[in-house]
Amino acid sequence: MKRYSCILLLLVASINAIAQTDIGIKAGLSIPNLTSGNSANPINKGYGSRLGPDASLQAEFHLTRRFSIQPEVQYSSQGGKKNGNQAFSTPPELAAMFPDGQVPPYLYADYKSTAKFNYLMIPILAKYHFLLRNHWDVYAAAGPFVSFVLNAKNITSGSSTIYLDEQHTQPLPIGEQSFDRTENIKKDLHSVNAGVDGHIGVAYHLKNSSIFVEGGGNYGFVKIQKGDVNGKNNTGAAVVVVGYAMRVCRK
Repeated sequence: MKRYSCILLLLVASINAIAQTDIGIKAGLSIPNLTSGNSANPINKGYGSRLGPDASLQAEFHLTRRFSIQPEVQYSSQGGKKNGNQAFSTPPELAAMFPDGQVPPYLYADYKSTAKFNYLMIPILAKYHFLLRNHWDVYAAAGPFVSFVLNAKNITSGSSTIYLDEQHTQPLPIGEQSFDRTENIKKDLHSVNAGVDGHIGVAYHLKNSSIFVEGGGNYGFVKIQKGDVNGKNNTGAAVVVVGYAMRVCRK
């Protein structure tokens, strides 16, 4: 009984130490991209940004008037897209056209491809409030995150002649081929990533709540592919969201 009384006292002391707690929700756009670093693999190069949804639940624990800790649970769209000339690994059905030992590692064609990855991201952010006048606040937040792959697809479309070289001077004698397909590639990616997340925001405070707009981004340190066939990419995104927070605990 004495042990449980001590635990209860610690819990009460912990809650009492938190002056204010806000619970919030936010949603908006993720603008992700894939970066290839210094990889020599042509498959993982040339990605541009795509658009996707981003949404979070957050709890902000105010430790002082200006400083707080904010954990989040975030649905984050990641990935990138290409449109035009790009490389792909030689598939088995085309490898049969070449003599043994002379199968090229990559072929080239003009088509569209979109890598769509969705993650459950859990950032823990340190947040500083500048507290402007007349209910306005400007703040900045940054910290680490860990994330888990929910699903991952590579979607391609279009038709093209296939070439042996990037300059399109050596076409294969098989005519145009269709690239319309969707491939589940979750098994090819590491299930867990980790990196940094941060944003700046502007909030307008009401009596017991606030509305806010934030802009920021995230970047994962882990190369997302398990193997080397499709190169090595890091994933990250710029994020713009609007949100609403409500005071649920006050001292």
